[in-house]
Amino acid sequence: MTPRTVLVTGATGRVGGQVAAQLALLPGVRVKAVTRHPAVTVPGAEMVAGDLTDPASLDLTGVDAVFLVFPSVEADSAARDLIAALAPRPIVYLSAHGAAPRDNPDGTIMGSHGYLENLIAAAGPYTFLRSSGFAANTLAWASQLRHSDTLRWIFPSARRSLIHEADLAAVAVRALTSDDHRGQAYHLTGPAQLTQAAQLAVLGSVLGRSLRFEEVPPAEARSLFPASLAESIVAGQSHFVDHPEPFTDEVARLTGRPALPYESWARDHAAEFRRMPSP
Repeated sequence: MTPRTVLVTGATGRVGGQVAAQLALLPGVRVKAVTRHPAVTVPGAEMVAGDLTDPASLDLTGVDAVFLVFPSVEADSAARDLIAALAPRPIVYLSAHGAAPRDNPDGTIMGSHGYLENLIAAAGPYTFLRSSGFAANTLAWASQLRHSDTLRWIFPSARRSLIHEADLAAVAVRALTSDDHRGQAYHLTGPAQLTQAAQLAVLGSVLGRSLRFEEVPPAEARSLFPASLAESIVAGQSHFVDHPEPFTDEVARLTGRPALPYESWARDHAAEFRRMPSP
């Protein structure tokens, strides 16, 4: 089954943008991209104004399926009304590995994902994309690396299986355009585990620079992150030192090609890490 019209939320972001772009290449598929900023455009998509925290603002006319990127925690109070508005259309939801369905949110990102999963599963057809860490999360390093060859960060030995947003989108497109994925929860990862120090080395190789990792003590590191999330981010990164993020072959199984390595992501985003010219 190929839906005629797919509503893509988060279409101005990295994963949603990839989903919209890949869907737009399919014949007979109309992409409606939700944005709170109508002046922003996504190639191949029809931009529609809307706000996920205000479900009544969404124009769902003719929509056959939904790709959902949800503003975790901050919009949890609107989640029940949003899912009721989207149902019973099939929903492909960008979740996270470790999410477990729960009846109520608890103020954490994982709790929010679990709450959304629970609402969506009760509402109609669904597919959950339980992602490992995004490769794009390393863009948090870009502001430092544009000005220095030294990265001051936490836990260089934390080992992750980061996934390229193009791979998440490739699986999402298949789930949106085939009934074969209904009722499934996929654990999606990159093809290998890399320490954060190794990720930095890959970036250095791509950029042609000798980059150095300077470990920041966890107590000081809390200042690197938004106050509301700092505690959970530091705890999560610490966990991956002794318990590496697992990886799977789900991307290869579902798309018929290997998952893209971190090096591929680094090459795609190299410009965002380039050194700023000296004044």
